[in-house]
Amino acid sequence: MNLAFSSIFAAAYLKKIGVNLTNIYAMYAIVEMAGQQFKVAKDQKVYVHRLQTEEGKKVTFDNVLLLDDGKNVTVGAPAIDGAAVEAKVIKHLRGDKVIVFKKKRRKGYAVKNGHRQSLTEIVVEGIVAKGAKKTAAPKAKAAPKAAAPKKAAPKTTAPKAETPKAAPKKAAVAKEVVDYSKNTVAELKEMAKAKGIEGLSSMKKADLIAVLSK
Repeated sequence: MNLAFSSIFAAAYLKKIGVNLTNIYAMYAIVEMAGQQFKVAKDQKVYVHRLQTEEGKKVTFDNVLLLDDGKNVTVGAPAIDGAAVEAKVIKHLRGDKVIVFKKKRRKGYAVKNGHRQSLTEIVVEGIVAKGAKKTAAPKAKAAPKAAAPKKAAPKTTAPKAETPKAAPKKAAVAKEVVDYSKNTVAELKEMAKAKGIEGLSSMKKADLIAVLSK
């Protein structure tokens, strides 16, 4: 009995301070927006990655992964057919600056960079459980087919005139190589005298062989 009275008084107190009990059990959905997943409900503001939609226009997200209407929970595989989240773009803005600092000790390396993410503020206007039409992705225009290159007519080549073949060269007569190292100095001098070579008295055997070999 005390529990019943406490729940009644709690409900009266929440109503007095302006809390609507119907919003506590409001429908919510988990939806993918611009590559991120969000748990959203009606009239909720969400900051997502920058959208291409202009400010003031409506946008629909049909990749709903989970839907809870307060009674039943529906899980998609991976998305729920016919479910969608309708939202309105309020404004485009940039997030807070994030400092990225890199350092390598004992290397003299320190780099500091800043980054501000481009965001879009949207407000959820409604959650559709069934009957939403999926937004078809814009089809890329097919590039015009290039005309096939025309085949060139085969060129008629004139017959080449036969060049007269050169007469085969006569094989050079190989000179007979005489081994003078077997002869004595006296024999070599006699051979040199027969060829009319002078100054033989001062020549050694190696000089005589070199002269006779020429």
